[in-house]
Formats: sequence, structure tokens, C-alpha cells
Amino acid sequence: MPVRASFLRRTLLNRTAILGAAVVILFAAGILLGSYTVTIPDFFRILTAHFTGGEKIPGASFIVMESKLPRAVIGTMIGLAFGLSGGLFQTMLRNPLASPDVIGISYGASAAAVTAIVVFGASGAAVSGAALGGALGVAAVIYGISRSGTLRAGAGAGTGSAAGNRLILAGVGIASALGALVNFLLTRTDIRTAADALVWLNGSLNAASWDRAGVLAAALLILVPAVAVLAGPLRIIELGDDTAAGLGIRVHRTRLGVVLTAVALAAVATAAAGPVAFVAFLAGPIARRFAGKASLPASALVGALIVLAADYFAANIAPLLLDGTVLPVGVVTGALGAPFLLWLLVTANRKDA
Repeated sequence: MPVRASFLRRTLLNRTAILGAAVVILFAAGILLGSYTVTIPDFFRILTAHFTGGEKIPGASFIVMESKLPRAVIGTMIGLAFGLSGGLFQTMLRNPLASPDVIGISYGASAAAVTAIVVFGASGAAVSGAALGGALGVAAVIYGISRSGTLRAGAGAGTGSAAGNRLILAGVGIASALGALVNFLLTRTDIRTAADALVWLNGSLNAASWDRAGVLAAALLILVPAVAVLAGPLRIIELGDDTAAGLGIRVHRTRLGVVLTAVALAAVATAAAGPVAFVAFLAGPIARRFAGKASLPASALVGALIVLAADYFAANIAPLLLDGTVLPVGVVTGALGAPFLLWLLVTANRKDA
């Protein structure tokens, strides 16, 4: 048995390393390739000149340091954040449908951001701040609704599952109401404001900047260690609430910590780039199938892979297919997520049968 456990651990580490290498390759491709290509020696010359004040390469230095590199950095970080957020929700609630997209967190951010754009004429950091506040506010409401019944019932083996179902149902209901609010606001504003709001709603890396990257990096420096602290107790809770409580885990406190951390990860990622659809939803199940078991690091890396691949397609391949049209990254991830959701539902029905 120990030999088998050691083999599974090595397999998980090897496959996670493969995912990490794939993220590095896609990160490099996003910077070096595309509509404007940069050689590897030129990239390091540009990087060195930027930090030492040396001679810049006309045109190339600006494109790399002000467009390509911040776009790739933010794409990687929001992918990691969404992947971790989805992995935490899906592991805690033991449900592959549990993700910020499905349970209403992204809709809370969207409704708040669209309200800020349409009603108050906000832009830039103000929209990001509104999105962050909206996501956290909706998460508090959803958690309060789910906690009001089942989570108070004790620490029985079925408590977590029932609480998860309540949370998902509450999230779906609130998401529906917020979606209607967003549609109402868009129909009541002028076409230019509606267009700005729609770009944000689709999720886009076009506004990537070093300022946004710095804020997002600071948030992840706090949230990723929090995930590491919660990962151990969360694995024990997977054995059942009774077992976890018997082993000294404070089940309700751990669940609250997981919810707060997962919501904060989704909220800061949404604030940085908009609600990039289905990344959090896709990352966990894909990572589980690739790594052979649920893994938060693998979920984070798959999230980064999805965003980087989708952004490369949206910025470089889609214009060739669509007569120059550059798609927001969220349009591509949304197109991937819809058939995957249907496939997940079909396979779940087969297992139940």
C-alpha cells in the first residue's frame, strides 16, 4: 500500500510538472509569437534594457514591455486564480458544477461593474473595484442563505453535501436575477456605453497593464499561501464531516475559510480582466482527469493554460479566420465551456444510471 501511494504521488508530481512546463511554453509563445514576432535574444535585450536603462529597440521594446508581457503575466495570474477558486469550490462541495461561474460570484461582479459603468459612468480602476465589491457581496448573501439551514444542522456526513446543494441552488437563483439586472441596464443606456460594458462582460486582456498586474500579484501573494494552509484540512473534510471533526478539524471554520479564499481569488481575477467565462469551471475537472486525482496545483496550472491558449487564439488566430476581428478571451473560453458542461452532465447521468 505505501508503495502504491508513493507511485501515485510521483505520478501526480510528474503530471503537475508537465502542466507547469506547458504553461511556460504558452507564456513564451504569447510574448514571442503572434502578429508581431520577437526573437529570444531580442526579448532578453529588451528585458535587460528595461531594468538597466540601456538602449531600447524602437517599436519592439514598447510592444513587448507595454503590451505582450503584461498581457501574458495577467493572463497567467488570472488563470491561476480562477483555477484555484474553481478547485476549492468543487473540492469542498464535492460537485463538479460548483464554480464561480455557476454559483453566481461572477454575476455579482458583472452586475456591480455594469452598474458602475452605466449608472455612474465609471471606468478603469473604479470598475474593477465595483466588480470586487459585487463579487464579495453576492458571495456573502449566497453563503448566508446556504448556512441558514443545513450548515447549522451539525457535522453529519451528509451535511456538507446538503449545504453544497443549497449553496449551488442559491447561487443559480441569484445569478438569474443579476443576469436580468445586467440586461435591463444594457437596454437603458446608450449604444457606446453598452458596448464598453459588453467588452468588460466578455472578459478581456486588452486593458492589461503593469498597474493591474501589480495589484493582482499582491492579492495572490496573500491568497495562495491561504490556499496552502487550507489544503490540508480540506483533504480531511473530503473524508466526511464526522471523520474530520473526530480528527480535530473545525469543519465550519474551515469551510468558511475556503469559501472566503475561493471567492477572493475569483473576485480579484474578475476585477483584473472581467468575468472570463468557464475557466474556474473547466480547470478542476480537466486537472482531475489529467493528474488522476483532485489537485489544487494542477487546477491552478490548467486554469493558466486555458487562459493563455484562449488568449493566443483570440488575439492571433481568430483575426485570420474572422477577417481581422480580435475576440475577447472570454468569448473563446465560453465557447469551450458550454460543450464541456453538456458533456459533464451527460457523463454524470450515465454514471447515475
